[in-house]
Amino acid sequence: MSLTQILTLAGVAVFAASGALAAGRRSLDPIGVMVLAIVTATGGGTLRDVLMDRHPVFWISDPSFIGASIAAAAATWLWVRRFPPPDKALQYADALGLAFFSIAGARIAEAAGLSPFICVIMGALTGCAGGLIRDVLVAEVPLIFRQSELYVTACLAGIGVHLLLAAFGIPPELSSITGIATIALIRIASIRHRITLPVFHIPPRPDH
Repeated sequence: MSLTQILTLAGVAVFAASGALAAGRRSLDPIGVMVLAIVTATGGGTLRDVLMDRHPVFWISDPSFIGASIAAAAATWLWVRRFPPPDKALQYADALGLAFFSIAGARIAEAAGLSPFICVIMGALTGCAGGLIRDVLVAEVPLIFRQSELYVTACLAGIGVHLLLAAFGIPPELSSITGIATIALIRIASIRHRITLPVFHIPPRPDH
C-alpha cells in the first residue's frame, strides 16, 4: 500500500468518526449515522477526483474505503455509548482528518503532474469539502467558517510546507509527515487557544 493510500485511509477513518460524532449530537438513527459518516469521509476526495477527471472516483475503484468508513462510524458509536466524548472531540477528529486528507489530495495532484498552485487547491478541497458537507447536512455553521478559526489557513500552511520540502529534495515520506503535523498542530492550537484571523466587519452607518 502506498503512502498516499495510507493517508487517504487514515483520513477516511477519522472523518467518518467525525461524521458519526456530528450525527450523535443530532440524535440520528443508525442509518443516519452511517450515511453522514460516509458522506463526510468521501466528500472531499470525490470532489477532487471529479475536478481532476479521475474515473472512477477513489471509493468506487476501491470499495474498502467505504468499509473503513462504516467500521470507523460503528466503532465511534460503540465507544461514545460507553465513554462520552469531550466537548471538542468533533473538532479534534476533524483536525486530524483535515491533516491526512489535505496532504493525500496534494500528493495525488502532484502525481498527476499538476502545478504547485493546483496541488494546493486540490489538497485544500480534499481536506475541507467533507467537513463542509457534514456541517451543512446537520444544519450547523461549517467549521471552515466558524469564528474565523485557522482552518483553511492551517490546511494551506501544511500543504505549502510539504511542497516546499519536496522541492528541496526532502524524501516524500518526511515532507508528507511534516505537512500533516503542521496542519494538525496549527488547527489544534487554534481550537485550544482560540487563535483566529481578523474578521471583516462593516460598521453601521451613523444616523444623520
